[in-house]
Amino acid sequence: MSIVLHMSDTHFGTEKPAVVAALRALARERHPDVLVFSGDVTQRARAAQFAAARRLCDDMGITRMLALPGNHDIPLFDLLARATRPYGNYLQAFGPRLDPLLDTDDFLVIGVNTTRVARHKNGEVSPEQVERVAHELQGARPRQLRIVVTHQPAAVTRPEDEHDRLVGAEAALQAWSRAGADLVLGGHIHLPYVLDLAARPTSPTPRPMWCVQAGTAVSSRVRHGTCNSVNLIHWLPMPPGQPRKCQIERCDYSPAEGWFATAEITTLALA
Repeated sequence: MSIVLHMSDTHFGTEKPAVVAALRALARERHPDVLVFSGDVTQRARAAQFAAARRLCDDMGITRMLALPGNHDIPLFDLLARATRPYGNYLQAFGPRLDPLLDTDDFLVIGVNTTRVARHKNGEVSPEQVERVAHELQGARPRQLRIVVTHQPAAVTRPEDEHDRLVGAEAALQAWSRAGADLVLGGHIHLPYVLDLAARPTSPTPRPMWCVQAGTAVSSRVRHGTCNSVNLIHWLPMPPGQPRKCQIERCDYSPAEGWFATAEITTLALA
């Protein structure tokens, strides 16, 4: 069994030290193979905030990591930096790529930088990015779980979140499903959920594919009546002819207990 730890929206600068310590402990207890960090690393894209986030990632002791910037990782008030080196501090801590790729025996993880300097909050996926990801998915090996990562959500469960949905998401979901994606991970709205994209009443994907969203991992900026949370994605490759499936374990932080504990486990049937 291989494990991905999926965290998002840490917003360093607003982090809660007790939650940071609990997340570090969770990682060292559960020994994930891969860390996926789906953006909004910092609150204000400052070098010290990125450095604190990187220290947490290093302290968790996870061998492989794929990270993406979020809209908060582009300077907001430093207009010169926003215009001339918008990703400078991010790349120093989490570079060298904005569209990273992680290829292991069990996982193919493809990162898509959906932030845009001209957009303060909303994200976008371009036709070129859609095509690149589809091409990389087509090269996946049979035993790999195929994961695409964006910052803004590719699909939402509530009408009030539609304005936060990734621009260009629908064309991307259709293309990535045809190319073999199993999961699309994201964050941004601080609301954890799992959505069956092939079962939607409108625009279902042509093969089984799931949208998996993470809440805010360690920030005080919790929303929607939720708490700090992360996802653990469990993957056991099956022999040819056996059904493919994975499990999403959501772990919520309990202030009373001072640690992350299992809140929900969802088994996903894959193509």
